[in-house]
Amino acid sequence: MISLNEGHNLEDVCANLKGWAQEVWLVDSYSRDDTVDIALRHGVRVVQRKFRGFGDQWNFAVRDLPIEAPWTMKLDPDERLTDALKRDIEAAIRSGDNDGIVIWRRLWFMGKPLPSRHTLLRLWKTGTCRFTDVSVNEHPIVAGRHATLSSELEHYDSPSLEHWFYKQNRYTTDEAVIRYRQGRLADTPRLFGTPLQRRMWMKKNFFRLPGRYLLYFLYLLVFEGAWKAGRVGLIWARLRTDLFRLIDYKTTEMRITGREPPKMMFGPGSPDARVPQYET
Repeated sequence: MISLNEGHNLEDVCANLKGWAQEVWLVDSYSRDDTVDIALRHGVRVVQRKFRGFGDQWNFAVRDLPIEAPWTMKLDPDERLTDALKRDIEAAIRSGDNDGIVIWRRLWFMGKPLPSRHTLLRLWKTGTCRFTDVSVNEHPIVAGRHATLSSELEHYDSPSLEHWFYKQNRYTTDEAVIRYRQGRLADTPRLFGTPLQRRMWMKKNFFRLPGRYLLYFLYLLVFEGAWKAGRVGLIWARLRTDLFRLIDYKTTEMRITGREPPKMMFGPGSPDARVPQYET
């Protein structure tokens, strides 16, 4: 796992992995909360490293950490393995026929599961993976045969909408900076290529499509099945659509002003010894 201020997730994810994972590694980007305290208390092997981008951080993890287990799994602190998924992973590894393992991930939002499910390559033989070197939306690259499991990984996106908005504000800024810089995508955009290449084609061409926001909202609502989750699904589809609007607006701002947004500091820091300190 990699982390920055994930204390609200660490207790649950460590409990989820206890007795199942041979070892757990955490690359922390200097969290200000109790992330490291919780991880160490649960026996997690923690290192800290400055965050320069998701691809860079994950490539450091798979390349430089002295991982001893024969298989490695990428896990986010807000994800949980079901018992069925654990059993299926064990069986896929025991078969000896696979170089990588693809799993289904189901999104939970506002405490409710959504119909939205996607496949992700998440396990591989240790030492055989590298990540696309991009700042956000990195993807693992593993050669060989991949097994796809039917059981699910549960993704608890955020503990609250306040946290969700904070996280997505940073995400949309990163995406807008990539567009402004005309930076590299995770793979070659091809409409009739691999699933990743099709996603990159859509990412490159989405903002040229007429009526794109309505089309994407309807895609989430109908094709992804968000309507089945009632009002929660409707809210999720609307907010996901608004993320693309934010990326568009932020990119437009950069093109008008000719500069990228300054780095923001959030939350209080440490007392400055040069000035008097008061408590009331």
